Amino acid sequence: MDSDGTQDARGTHARPVPRPAGPADAAATPPRPTRAPGVPPMPDGSAFLAWLRAPRPEAAPGVWRFGYRPRPEQEPERIPARQLLSGAVIAFLVGWLVWSLLWNGYLGGWWVLPLELFTPDSWRHSDDRVGNAFLWYGYYTLIALAIMIVVGRLGRWGEVWRRYGLPAWRRAAPVHERPPAPEEDPAQWNHLRAAGAAEAADRLAAEAGRGLMRDVDHARIARAWQGVRSGRHSLATFTTAVLTDGAAACLHPSGDRDLPGRLARHDLVTGQVRLGATADDPRNPYAYRDTGLALGPDLLGTSLLAVGPAGSGKTASVVWPLAESLCLHALAGRAAVVVVGGAGAGLGPVDAYDVVVRIGNPESVYDLDLYGGTTDPDEAAAVLAEALVGDLADPHPGGDSRRPTTVLAQLLGPYRAVHGRFPSVPELRQLLDGTPGPLGALRKALQDGGQESLLRELDARERQMGHPGDVGSVLADRVALLDRPAFAGFFDTSGQSRPFSLRALDHPVRVRVDLPARGHADASRILARLVLAQFTASVAVREDRSLFACLVLDDATGLITPEAVRGIQRLRSGNAGAVLTLRTLDDVPRPLRGPLLGSLGCRMALSGLTPWDGQDFAEVWGKEWIEARDVTDRQIIAETPAGKAVHMLRRVITGHAPTARAVTVRQVERERWSASELAHGVPPGHAVLSLTTVRGEHAPPLLVDLRG
Repeated sequence: MDSDGTQDARGTHARPVPRPAGPADAAATPPRPTRAPGVPPMPDGSAFLAWLRAPRPEAAPGVWRFGYRPRPEQEPERIPARQLLSGAVIAFLVGWLVWSLLWNGYLGGWWVLPLELFTPDSWRHSDDRVGNAFLWYGYYTLIALAIMIVVGRLGRWGEVWRRYGLPAWRRAAPVHERPPAPEEDPAQWNHLRAAGAAEAADRLAAEAGRGLMRDVDHARIARAWQGVRSGRHSLATFTTAVLTDGAAACLHPSGDRDLPGRLARHDLVTGQVRLGATADDPRNPYAYRDTGLALGPDLLGTSLLAVGPAGSGKTASVVWPLAESLCLHALAGRAAVVVVGGAGAGLGPVDAYDVVVRIGNPESVYDLDLYGGTTDPDEAAAVLAEALVGDLADPHPGGDSRRPTTVLAQLLGPYRAVHGRFPSVPELRQLLDGTPGPLGALRKALQDGGQESLLRELDARERQMGHPGDVGSVLADRVALLDRPAFAGFFDTSGQSRPFSLRALDHPVRVRVDLPARGHADASRILARLVLAQFTASVAVREDRSLFACLVLDDATGLITPEAVRGIQRLRSGNAGAVLTLRTLDDVPRPLRGPLLGSLGCRMALSGLTPWDGQDFAEVWGKEWIEARDVTDRQIIAETPAGKAVHMLRRVITGHAPTARAVTVRQVERERWSASELAHGVPPGHAVLSLTTVRGEHAPPLLVDLRG
């Protein structure tokens, strides 16, 4: 920065100290450079404006809308190239033959009779050679054109022209879109002008033209303008921020305007991230074939489950692109994202997140709040019970963990009333084990404070400890998995650490939780269930539900419980969603597989699936009515030389022997994708994906190339 507060345009290089210059120096001094050596010139905004003005027509769910060109719903009949070209050539030869026969008089003179009937004799027998030639040769041209039209329709010349002529070259050539009219140009921010913020619109248009605006800036300012329209912010505040900071107005609390790097293609105007391309396969609807496949909050709001073996591309092709997209949405103020996975799972760099919780790593800056930031003992007990023993509950949809919740509430309530906080992991383990010292101290403190109702809770807990089948011992064993030396500095409740709570989902925060999956697999599953339970509980009580919240679980093994399924079902109404991955559906209890697949709007089966997993997907995708055509071909045997010649000509034209075909058409019901097709018919790097939007629009199972 200069002394007057302006920034040096040459960069951060120090300015040289000036010295007095004489006459000789004035002549020998070279001109001052416009920028520091090695610094490229500032780019213009042509690339950004081209991106912003690109067409994004309405499309079916899952279609990459950036530059999309709609296709017809039904596939047009396509004639084989050999048959089409040979038919066109033969039609031309037939037309030439007919014209030759007419011109040389082999068919008589009847074809000039219309000219003689409808024109006077003086026209045909006049001495004017020019007029006479114009009359007769005009008639000949008319007859030739009529012959060409007839043989052209028979030979499908129009289809040849569309497939191999200039229209095909135009489709192959890049399309240069015309700049839109000023009143329709999104770069002019006309909706701001209409609302009285013309100065802000002029500043933003100028920043975009100079190349100072990015796609995240555009999305972030558009989100801030939505806050003005909804009444959360004032127009004066918005205008002041834009006039002061330009494209950097309304920044994310982190101050970042983009991610350190991007691996996927994103379109923040539609909110989509491209995952691949739909295959040009007959099993895909024609309108979807060979189009980009993309997901956005409108689809993730119904939650996504991806199932595939290790190495099928779940993390690299699905999880990280979606996490990257949600992080961009968070920078734009549109979303809050929590990404959970094992340490080193490839979930993006640290700089892409605001909060990184590395459980079990002493260098972790943030801790994880074991109780989810709540002060209600009953709510904390319900979430903690789901995390500790949710996988032991009755796997049927009606199963729950009310008994473990009661046990924990009998201890958490009295402890918080005495100490003003919830117990730490070692303290909770001692209470669940029934250690006399901590229980006695807690009882005495309750008696001294006159907490009779809480004292009755503690008495009930002590009576139940001696009964067989008490769930308290099971809870103590599960808490012992977290009471390890590796986690000694974590889950602190004394206020000396920086615990992260999922109550922060009211803000556009980017969070990554690294689980210690390598040496503490059981503890990792408990913590993953804890994050899932806290997420489903937190999104239900958010005040600002215009912010999309999403939980991304890189491996959901051991996490699917009856309460988790019910929580996922409730996410859609809270403008939230979840992304889950599994290596196999065998990691889900059999009674919960149907409810889980039914509660998710987006289901993905990657290559390498087992037939047993394929059967579950085939059942949830159901069947469809199709038109089955049974074709019977019987070869025709020619007995005469002329017939043999005709058959030879047909073979040259069509490439097939002459046959008599019998076609039987009937309606049959068939599985959209059978278990065998899912297990053996999905190529490597591909997946079968069905989609449902939050508005209820459906897309059938599509074969998708995740590398496209």
